[in-house]
Amino acid sequence: MYHNGLYHLFYQYNPKGAVWGNIVWAHSVSTDLINWKPLEPAIYPSKVFDKYGCWSGSATILPGNKPIILYTGIIDSNNTQVQNYAVPANYSDPYLRKWIKPDNNPLVEADPGVNKTAFRDPTTAWLGRDGHWRMLVGSRRKHRGIAYLYRSRDFMNWKKAEHPLHSKAKTGMWECPDFFPVSLKGTNGLDTSVVGNNIKHVLKVSLDLTRYEYYTLGTYNLEKDRYIPDNTSVDGWKGLRYDYGNFYASKTFFDNAKNRRILWGWANESDTAKEDVAKGWAGIQLIPRTIWLDPNGKQLLQWPIQEIESIRGKKVQLSNQKLNVGDHVEVKGITAAQADVEVTFSFQSLDKAEPFHPSWHDIDAQDVCKQKGSTVQGGVGPFGLLTLASRNLEEYTPVFFRVFKAQHKHKVLMCSDATSSSLNKGLYKPSFAGFVDVDLADKKLSLRSLIDHSVVESFGAGGKTCISSRVYPTLAIFDQAHLYAFNNGTEIVTIESLDAWIMSKPQMN
Repeated sequence: MYHNGLYHLFYQYNPKGAVWGNIVWAHSVSTDLINWKPLEPAIYPSKVFDKYGCWSGSATILPGNKPIILYTGIIDSNNTQVQNYAVPANYSDPYLRKWIKPDNNPLVEADPGVNKTAFRDPTTAWLGRDGHWRMLVGSRRKHRGIAYLYRSRDFMNWKKAEHPLHSKAKTGMWECPDFFPVSLKGTNGLDTSVVGNNIKHVLKVSLDLTRYEYYTLGTYNLEKDRYIPDNTSVDGWKGLRYDYGNFYASKTFFDNAKNRRILWGWANESDTAKEDVAKGWAGIQLIPRTIWLDPNGKQLLQWPIQEIESIRGKKVQLSNQKLNVGDHVEVKGITAAQADVEVTFSFQSLDKAEPFHPSWHDIDAQDVCKQKGSTVQGGVGPFGLLTLASRNLEEYTPVFFRVFKAQHKHKVLMCSDATSSSLNKGLYKPSFAGFVDVDLADKKLSLRSLIDHSVVESFGAGGKTCISSRVYPTLAIFDQAHLYAFNNGTEIVTIESLDAWIMSKPQMN
């Protein structure tokens, strides 16, 4: 949340080690979302209503500029989940260091018929025109994912609505739901309570079943308090994702200082628990992203917050560099283990685009990427970047595009393939991928990758498709890491422009 000039991040944290357990709400503050100062934990198990755990939740700013936290507590060894609240002990403390959990908790308990062991992660609340606050709690009934809706006039007495805001069969437990408006015009964000014309709503859920997230765009029916997804994307785990890689349990908030909506996701590990313990940490927050509606109205766009540019250092550039089939050109003069790279590729013709196999319409982009990796020669592509590469390419993480010719249009596949990222055989090394809904009339594709030692966070076509990969090279580390642009397609690809910056180290906790 943003409050009185400071950004506050609360996150699930184990102070006793780099494994799951002993979870508290850790608390850090920042003036710029880049440099962070750690504070003492805001919430930790201490009362009968959260004795067995303090799980995820959200902050809401109440009238009078007063923040309040809703969070899930576990009350017994049977994993019974309830929704609690916490408030600052001293509103005049700029850091809001200490939080209290009043004794009228829990505020919400599961009704009969609600699965009390799958009842968690309350959202930021929004204020309706009728003066009632509303918030969602994620749940499931058998295999149906559910976002239960609760209403309250005073934020203390909550009543479950007769119907969920939305639910969907065969999606399993909905964790960390998020519900917010986006403007049909421009890139500015909206406060969570905004309703009316010229907006759509977004419902995002994190699927415990797949450990992926998906979202839909749709209409919020105020009279019925129901959400109706548009039919422009799948309402299910094959639907749109914020990110097609290591990205989970994300939340957005409205930043009223800069009139933007910020999305922030957690990158889970690809490393083993044993290695996590050796490192002393596990899981990281990715770079915060500004999020807004694509002008086509069918998806969201994302871009790293502008503040990340404040830690850019030395810059190198390439332009009008032709890449024939099999070429890879090194980007020299930067620290390739910690860099920000923006590149625009162009090609003369789409005539050589490979046919899109009809059977692929029924499978995941990730499976296509497995079949058609960065080394499998194509027509238009694969082309892109080889990040965190060792000198002789024993290790590398390619981020690349491949263009296919489908029946009525071209399909663009974007991959971030960790298969060859490390010589360590114990790692989880998937080939992450998503399709990019882009018009190729100008025969150009752009890519931005933020490379940071164990993470490669990539944004295709101006943020239409985003993929984050967690990778742990053994050779391509520190000054032994290299960065290349490559083309393994028979169509000549031109690097129209490439800008790469060394990134300096921010103040991290």
